[in-house]
Amino acid sequence: MPSSTVRAGTFRYGRRALRGDALRAIAGLVLTLGPLALLPASPWVAAALGAAAAVFAAFGARTALRAATAVEFDDAGIRAVGPLGASIAWAELREVRLDYYAAGRKRRDGWMVLRLRGAGRVRLRAESSLDGFELVAERVAEAARARGLALSERTLANFLALGIDADPAPRDQDGRGRGGRGSRPQP
Repeated sequence: MPSSTVRAGTFRYGRRALRGDALRAIAGLVLTLGPLALLPASPWVAAALGAAAAVFAAFGARTALRAATAVEFDDAGIRAVGPLGASIAWAELREVRLDYYAAGRKRRDGWMVLRLRGAGRVRLRAESSLDGFELVAERVAEAARARGLALSERTLANFLALGIDADPAPRDQDGRGRGGRGSRPQP
């Protein structure tokens, strides 16, 4: 595992990824709402286009929320600062999931989503388009190990794909934990 020297940081989502997502949302809205505004449509076609427009609008709103959100961590915990902010103290970290979503047939292109749950109903989520995502993931893995949290095999494999050993299991003499996991992300 890379040894993190970063004990605190503030990270935002990359402008390039946000710009691409915003353009996709706008294009989707134009292609769905445009025909509704300009052409007479049967109720079924109008319902289908309206439903698709709602999906693109939700995607655009989610992109705007990511643009307005920063993820911060320090020795006390991790926070999402923005419209739907949340804060989890490391001592209250209860669950960690790192999921990989493949895009394309070869499953090489895709993105990761880090999901955290704290005490009560507090939840925090960060996507791999976050600048500094690897540093955030490394600090979360460190906190999970320190708390002795049980992580799924999929989550452990996805941390390994980032070069982070999050396995809290005792090491054998070769320095390996449970072993048997590759370095490819697991969807």
